[in-house]
Amino acid sequence: MAAGVGKTYRMLLEAHAEQEAGRDVVIGLLETHGRAETQALAEGLPVVPQRRVTYRGTDLADMDLPAILRRKPELALVDELAHSNAPGLEHEKRYEDIEDLLDAGIDVLSTLNVQHLESLNDQVAELSGARVRETVPDSVLGRADEVVLIDLSPEALLTRLRAGKIYKPERVEAALNGFFRIENLAALREVALRQVAEEVEAKRLVTEVVGTREDTLAADLPQAVGERLLALVEPYPGAQRLVRRAWRSSQRLGAQLDLLWVAPHGREPDHEQDRQLQALRQLASVLGANLIVEPGEDIADTVAQVARERGTTYILMGRSRPARGPARLRVPLPQRLMEALPGVDVRIVADRSLRHEKTP
Repeated sequence: MAAGVGKTYRMLLEAHAEQEAGRDVVIGLLETHGRAETQALAEGLPVVPQRRVTYRGTDLADMDLPAILRRKPELALVDELAHSNAPGLEHEKRYEDIEDLLDAGIDVLSTLNVQHLESLNDQVAELSGARVRETVPDSVLGRADEVVLIDLSPEALLTRLRAGKIYKPERVEAALNGFFRIENLAALREVALRQVAEEVEAKRLVTEVVGTREDTLAADLPQAVGERLLALVEPYPGAQRLVRRAWRSSQRLGAQLDLLWVAPHGREPDHEQDRQLQALRQLASVLGANLIVEPGEDIADTVAQVARERGTTYILMGRSRPARGPARLRVPLPQRLMEALPGVDVRIVADRSLRHEKTP
């Protein structure tokens, strides 16, 4: 749920156990943050030295991916999964380095705070008041053979913080007044527990399906396998919040996710719309969703057409902007969609960032 709960410490314990079992284990990258207990636990494990990278006159140290690949251990420890690499290395992100290691047949132990999952970016910002800039696609977590939750009560974590076991003394007061507020930690702990529960349930369903006999497979598949979600988006910043909410809904249902923007017919996007559209494309790529841009004069008719073509069973949309003039007399879009698609559920997704705004 947060820094200081003991992720790296637990990773090192696992590494020692693997080493004692006879496996070839190396430290590919370790971030101790000056914590004496963590540094002491790393002793006895071989280390692949970091390489030095100069960027804009600054000397940086980062993981030496080629050296680990040459060393080819059975197991590599790579701390802080969501970290960005120094500019000029093989990959922009550390999780991409880990994919190279896995492709080379090297097992990896890594660490991650729940707030670094891309689909939780908005939820964490609402809880903590701070936007996390370094994220990883949820598919990276989904590739893991095992996910271990390092749980600690908020009270115990705050005790560790005040004792100087997480940050240096001069940083403690700012942390207590910022990210490490007890209500924030409690909320993040709940998010972490729910995330791991969902991972366990998803793997259980996969195991049941794989273990089913071929002649009874169709009857025993979870009902959600047939679901397909369609989220209606527009190229503006708030759309990314809707996309993340829709993606998490699709994961709970085990469903494919399509994103649809009904572009005004015969009108090219302006510069800002084009920029936001590119951001949506990038987010869709990270999450593994399909972005569809379909020109249309009537939004409801175009959505209904795409929904039929894609086999949509569930439509998600944001709150519509208030209609003006004669448009106020038209049938609202959700009702038109329900009439045009009687077998499709329609859900209006609330903007939770507006919950604390005062109603006039």
